[in-house]
Amino acid sequence: MENPHASTPFALHLYCRVDVLVTDAEALTDRAVAQLRDADVEWRTEDDDLESAVGELRGSVADSLGAVVDIGRLIEGIPGVEFRGGWCRAEPGPPREMPAPGSRRSSLGHDPDDAAATGRGVASVDH
Repeated sequence: MENPHASTPFALHLYCRVDVLVTDAEALTDRAVAQLRDADVEWRTEDDDLESAVGELRGSVADSLGAVVDIGRLIEGIPGVEFRGGWCRAEPGPPREMPAPGSRRSSLGHDPDDAAATGRGVASVDH
């Protein structure tokens, strides 16, 4: 069967969870700070300054990890796929519940068809 989308570009959203173990928090934050210092940031147009941003990174291992991860590399080398943007955030603690591929249960832990009965929506919930 011919792929109907073969000649027309279309957008997809990639959802995944990556579990990591931080074994050297200082090395991680040092790298995040070094990358921030090397970045071409016009600090006059930002809400904070370089030293405030450095302090935020040093105060949060999760923020430091989120700052150094290069999510564009997830699809690097895959023919016919172009990285167009995205975001990455690290969170401490136990992982959030995520549905298994093909599951009808949402990440909120309920059946999306039951949303009207429970009064809970399924769309864009941020914890």
